[in-house]
Parts: sequence; structure tokens; C-alpha cells
Amino acid sequence: MPISLTTVDLPPADIKRWVARRKAEVVTAVRSGAIGFEEACHRYKLSEEEFLTWERGIENHGVPGLRITRLQIYYDAPRPRQAKPQY
Repeated sequence: MPISLTTVDLPPADIKRWVARRKAEVVTAVRSGAIGFEEACHRYKLSEEEFLTWERGIENHGVPGLRITRLQIYYDAPRPRQAKPQY
């Protein structure tokens, strides 16, 4: 069941400490349309690159991929190869 967030559910705009859960809430809100990408970047003073890094972290490793202490481990690990179609 998809999670639906509203702007009321989002972290406050003046957040100072970004934990993985809060990053995931913002990414989920943007993906669900509760807040626009540009609005989220402006509200949280994020660069486009930073937000996209959060999004890739979730896609590749789930919420644990957003932990700052785990980033180096995840980025150094080889990416899984996609299966090539058999003809």
C-alpha cells in the first residue's frame, strides 16, 4: 500500500538535522505529488543534486541508503548488473 503524505506530515522547513527517515519523507512526498520538486528544494534549501542523491539512495538501498555513515560503503560497492535478455 503506497504511503500518502501531506505537507503537514513533512519535516519543518527549518530542519537542521537530516536523518534517513526525514529524507525519505521528503522524497516520498515529492514522488506522491504532495509537494513539488522545486518547492521541496526551496523549502529545505536543497540543491537539485542533493535531492536526486537522496532519491537514488532510496532506489538503490532503501531508507538505509540515506544514512550518511553508510554512503561511502554503498557508493564503493559494485552495482548489481541487470540481466541481459536471452534471445
